[in-house]
Amino acid sequence: MTFDVRLRPVREDDLVEFFLHQQDPEANRMAAFGPEDPSDHREFARHWARVLTDPANVVRTIEVDGEVVGHVTAFPVGDHTEVSYWIDRARWGRGHATTALTALLRELPRPVYARAAKDNAASLAVLRKCGFVVVGEDSGYANGRGAEVQEWLLELPTDGPDLGGH
Repeated sequence: MTFDVRLRPVREDDLVEFFLHQQDPEANRMAAFGPEDPSDHREFARHWARVLTDPANVVRTIEVDGEVVGHVTAFPVGDHTEVSYWIDRARWGRGHATTALTALLRELPRPVYARAAKDNAASLAVLRKCGFVVVGEDSGYANGRGAEVQEWLLELPTDGPDLGGH
């Protein structure tokens, strides 16, 4: 089956969908490093206000066949750029994250970095399909699991796959 996956700037009404996606306990467990309280709408609104008003961030809504299914972001961490994404669990396993991340990477200079919980095989597969390689490991407290979680640090090197961008 072929899907029409598109990225576009985030609109205010997208936040309603993002908040609904964030309510899924399994999605929070897999993402691991999400909000302390996914049901806290005020904190959600504060977070997204910061994300959307920071000109250093690149934030896109992911639409599939005209329906909002998630978001993909690039943001500064220290002196480098890191990427992240969230797909509605009802849409997992269909290639939407890979397609969206590939499109976002076309907009970004290299290198680009990412993190994923070591046991999040699906997210690691997305990152590897996009050309990321493991360059280290870390751990941190994960709100989505209420525990320390081991994670892989990944890099899309300067000489990584040509995605039609930089």
